[in-house]
Amino acid sequence: MPVEISVAAPAYNEADNIAAAVTEWRDYLERHPEIGAWEIVVCDDGSFDGTGRILRELQAGCPRLTVVTLDRNRGAGAAIAAAIAATRLEWVALLDSDGQFPIANLDAFVRRIQAGGVLALSGARIRKADRLPYRWGSAASGAVSNLLHRTRYRDFNSIFKVVHGPLFRALPLESAGMNCSTEITARVAELGHTWTELPIEHRERGGGSRGWRFWRGARDRALFVGYLGLRHWLLRRGVLRPPESREHSGAPAAHGAPLREAR
Repeated sequence: MPVEISVAAPAYNEADNIAAAVTEWRDYLERHPEIGAWEIVVCDDGSFDGTGRILRELQAGCPRLTVVTLDRNRGAGAAIAAAIAATRLEWVALLDSDGQFPIANLDAFVRRIQAGGVLALSGARIRKADRLPYRWGSAASGAVSNLLHRTRYRDFNSIFKVVHGPLFRALPLESAGMNCSTEITARVAELGHTWTELPIEHRERGGGSRGWRFWRGARDRALFVGYLGLRHWLLRRGVLRPPESREHSGAPAAHGAPLREAR
């Protein structure tokens, strides 16, 4: 059975990358034999470099592209949440607009969805193309997050995720910055769901520069990981009430196949 999928992505000052990224996504989704209905939702996070203008021009050639525009820069977390909220289809694939995650990575995800029994899938970067300090920071925060949440995910912080739409759209996301991908992993785990990790390719940025400074980002990530860990500990202690998912608990089955637990 064909998979219906929305691609959601944040964009902030991505004028150097956004046209190539959206074109790559559109061509892939149009040609994939196992993808049925599809859409692309990009949230322009108050860009001032022409990103919004380029997105509006792209809409003329891609009616399935939806552009959500924030009146000012609110941070990657807010843009990601807005993009996810604007999706409509059964599955949502979260990407970035800087060209680091080839959409062809979705091949394995589509096959895994069709097999049934999964709600949340995450891409584990085989080889991270970031500079060494960023790789170290990601590895350290991922290790701490796994320790605090009693998980063993290879790539806790990966932004490349495919989640059942109703579940994704119901997640209460608080992160304002680049830690939203870490929060998504934690929030889904809080609801008692297991992430299915699949290996993905990761490449260097297509152009432009990162939207956050390394040391400030490292500080904010450390604080946020600590907050998520404390929240998880309080949930285990019964000090906080467990979150109630507005999404049904059963995973969508493969066509004609019974459900099975994702591992």
